[in-house]
Amino acid sequence: MTSGLIAAPAAAFAPLRHPAFRMLWIANLVSNTGLWVQNTGAGWLMTSLAPSPIMVSLVQAAAMLPVFLFALPGGALADIVDRRLTLIAAQIWIALAGFLLAVLAALGLLGAWGLLILTFLIGAGTAVVFPAWAAAIPELVSRDDLVQAVALNGVGFNVARALGPALGGFAMALAGPAATFSLNALGFLVLLWALLSWRRPAPTRSKLPPERFLSAMRAGLRLATSVPAIRVSILRACAFFFFASAIWALLPMVVHERLGLGPASFGLMLGAAGLGAVLAGVILPVLRQHLSPGKLVLGASLLAFAAMALLGVVRHWAPAALALLLFGAGWLAAGTTLGATAQMTAPAWARARALGVYQLSFFGALGIGAALWGWVGTRLGVPAALILCGTIGAITAAAVRPWRLSVLMPDPGRAWAKKLLEIPLPRPRDPAPTLTGLLHADSGQVLEAVYYRIDPAERDAFLATMRQVRQVRFRAGALVWRLYEDVARPDRWTELWTMESWTDHLREEIRLDEDDLALLARAASMHRGEQAPEASRHLHVDP
Repeated sequence: MTSGLIAAPAAAFAPLRHPAFRMLWIANLVSNTGLWVQNTGAGWLMTSLAPSPIMVSLVQAAAMLPVFLFALPGGALADIVDRRLTLIAAQIWIALAGFLLAVLAALGLLGAWGLLILTFLIGAGTAVVFPAWAAAIPELVSRDDLVQAVALNGVGFNVARALGPALGGFAMALAGPAATFSLNALGFLVLLWALLSWRRPAPTRSKLPPERFLSAMRAGLRLATSVPAIRVSILRACAFFFFASAIWALLPMVVHERLGLGPASFGLMLGAAGLGAVLAGVILPVLRQHLSPGKLVLGASLLAFAAMALLGVVRHWAPAALALLLFGAGWLAAGTTLGATAQMTAPAWARARALGVYQLSFFGALGIGAALWGWVGTRLGVPAALILCGTIGAITAAAVRPWRLSVLMPDPGRAWAKKLLEIPLPRPRDPAPTLTGLLHADSGQVLEAVYYRIDPAERDAFLATMRQVRQVRFRAGALVWRLYEDVARPDRWTELWTMESWTDHLREEIRLDEDDLALLARAASMHRGEQAPEASRHLHVDP
């Protein structure tokens, strides 16, 4: 373990050897630092404009709820339009909203509701940025570095959490809200420059028409709810972040009223949480070697909620800082592990929109949780709200443990997987010439079928394989998937799945990666017969 801890820092920062990822990661660090400067200033300013727990907590809600509203549309946009252009447009929007916030603060025209509205507008821009940036990470690093690149993205966000609140607290104390909000806008201009400098390779253009916006959003929702690994990541993220939101919602009141400290100390307290997250990010490569994703999330959740309860009982800055340090470590370890699971499972063609569903879910949990725990703090008091939240959160973390976090896809680098790719896959016949005019994007749903003959002795093995094939079909965009066994002939099986349109059916082939093809080949290899299993396609017709 000692040698592993020594090697941990090198492994943690290995993705930075890729130049494009390094440039954008540093720019994101600057941008996120400015975002935390703004959030810190907004939260503290609200204690003067409208000093009640519910109004202070609404600052966090205004920052988080836009992701709930716009992450899926933003993710769909990033999948069907160039991701670089999507990110650039979002950065321009955020910078303009940030400068407007600074100007109104400088003129003394910023009220409580104006602060909430502009915070919401900045959050709307970040709602588009989050899924697009997350989906771009696999384009910037090698496959071997992808998991740690996702983790390093979380580390960078929490380095910003360590620096931004401290800078925001000091900026509020020394220069006031206008200067504080200006730092945020300047930070987003740095990221805009990096995006303009990024020379993203032109994506391969398909001869098929582009996906429609609403259809792309529906596909993202289906993918997130149908693929078990993504669905479990979303559910466990909601279970964690709903309760973890209490810290960010109530911390200004803890520092201001319970500890009797000022804005600079508030920034340092948030910095302690960020520092804990950074330390956790450095040792995550070692933890992943010894703990499964589920156990890692459970342990991190229990640590975070115990720290939350501790914060509810202390009255001195030193144990409060320790509680926030531990909370930050748990926050990073749990959030990064959940995000990496969703990232690794989502297919490339719909990665941004699937991650958009993931992010709208946990940011929605953050926003709703922030408002709810602010209300509880108003009714019961801030200490009681933190203790209650930490207790219920820990119970919930243990209760959702049976929802297993896993990625059930084979590794194409293995020799057996490469050998499977040589097996011919089922191929349906070409459409009849008389029907080709009916086959287009508006022709209705397409039912596809594959017919297998399986040795009854291999029934259990075939069912295990088809459970994975089901994921492949959903990952390729299937609306419905079913498997049927012939009750008269137990060696006959029929696999059925439905695609939204003929054009969507034609996209299936380009949506399948080597992992998917290896699983389909495994199923075909179990078919008894000299030829590949028979396949057919059927167009839906209203009689």
